[in-house]
Amino acid sequence: MTATAAEQHHLLPPSHPQRWLILGVICLAQLTVLLDNTVLNVAIPSLTRELDASTADVQWMISAYSLVQSGLLLTAGSSADRYGRKKMLIAGLALFGIGSLVAGLAQSSAQLIAARAGMGIGGALLLTTTLAVVVQIFDDSERVKAIGIWSTVSSLGFAVGPLIGGVMLDHFWWGAIFLINIPVAVIGLVAVARLVPEFKTPSSERPDLLGALLSTIGMASVVYAIISGPEHGWASGQVLLTAFVGVAVLTGFVLWELHIPYPMLDMHFFRNQKFIGAVAGAILVAFGMGGSLFLLTQQLQFVLGFGPLEAGLRTAPLALSVVALNLTGLGARLVPRLGTPVTIAAGMSLLAAGLAAIALLGGNGYGGMLLGLVVMGAGIALAMPAMANAIMSAIPPEKAGVGAGVNGTLAEFGNGLGVAVLGAVLNSRFAALVPAVVGAASLPAALASATDAGERARITDAFASGLETSQLVGAVAVLAGGLLAAALLRRAEQGESARAESAGAETAA
Repeated sequence: MTATAAEQHHLLPPSHPQRWLILGVICLAQLTVLLDNTVLNVAIPSLTRELDASTADVQWMISAYSLVQSGLLLTAGSSADRYGRKKMLIAGLALFGIGSLVAGLAQSSAQLIAARAGMGIGGALLLTTTLAVVVQIFDDSERVKAIGIWSTVSSLGFAVGPLIGGVMLDHFWWGAIFLINIPVAVIGLVAVARLVPEFKTPSSERPDLLGALLSTIGMASVVYAIISGPEHGWASGQVLLTAFVGVAVLTGFVLWELHIPYPMLDMHFFRNQKFIGAVAGAILVAFGMGGSLFLLTQQLQFVLGFGPLEAGLRTAPLALSVVALNLTGLGARLVPRLGTPVTIAAGMSLLAAGLAAIALLGGNGYGGMLLGLVVMGAGIALAMPAMANAIMSAIPPEKAGVGAGVNGTLAEFGNGLGVAVLGAVLNSRFAALVPAVVGAASLPAALASATDAGERARITDAFASGLETSQLVGAVAVLAGGLLAAALLRRAEQGESARAESAGAETAA
């Protein structure tokens, strides 16, 4: 039987007296985990040269981390609820630190791939447990602000990984990008052991081992298909088979969870319109952010002619806008005043407007792109904390770890989906505009095959047109998804109000 909102509130302890210090500690650990999703990209030339790594080796060095992490998010969240969030946080920091040490000292591609997989296990434990701890130590009056800061760290980690990697590689050898994690892990271990209170759900239920196995295999397969699609082709046997296995296994996971008395993920959450609305919005925000950054880096380098580090610096206003608005607490103040549905609708509309501005104004220079990046950042700063709070508040507090796992899984899935869908739109439009050019699916290959300057200009213009089309498609998808999420959340709130009024009337009678 599900507890009412009032009953759930009483299940939680009051705000922890050292809650802001704890938040700072776990956000530092989370930032390190998120940086490692993107920091390795800038080290590819060094790894190829110093470890004699093949293209396939490099792909697995990058993918091993995200595959293991995304596959284990639900299982990690469930384990945190069952066995203790503090224990899982300590285990995650230890695994991440040990994996970073092994990665930094790796002497072969195989050692680095194995170390990255181990870091992915630690990362999954950290990403789910940090959000669950935020829900645990903050009461309703401060939780939206705390989740806003947590979301800020997520955006910052995603955007500045290549920048930090570039700076480190300018001064040190490639292993330093991993060894720098170790002091953070040690500080985190000491701070968590001293400051974070333990919280777990007393349960006599048996662990859902089959559910954990199915969710891990299913999510890892789907994410692998999304990652490998652009390289191998979406119609290739490898991608289609992996995607089929992932969907089939996840379908089996859903059916299993529906028919056992002790599910890892209670599928009845999906009957909650508030939960569904927040889920839809979370996927679309990640879709817009992941897809847009994928397109932006190509636009800055291929169309506007910036180098890799210059391009990374010019995407920084997106992250800086998110940080500035969330650290000032703007989103946290607007949610109580406007309500969650309106805040999410406003945020998603701004995100869509920013994408449209980049598409329509960013092709001729950086000024139009800068405007779009700032507007996108404002939208993300409003929408992300509101949706994370909506997801977590729709789930009982004792299941906060699972809720965090769902939130993290949605972000991974949305990012991959954004790159896949918007990248496919870009390639299709580009190939349609220059059908006679050999290698039209790749701008460098197409330019290499051009016979004169006029043809090279025509190819570049076609690529810019493809970018514009894909960005506009992304803007429409984000806007439609945001309005749908807001409508579902509004309907859910109206239903809750009606039930509360009916219960009040019965009590008075």
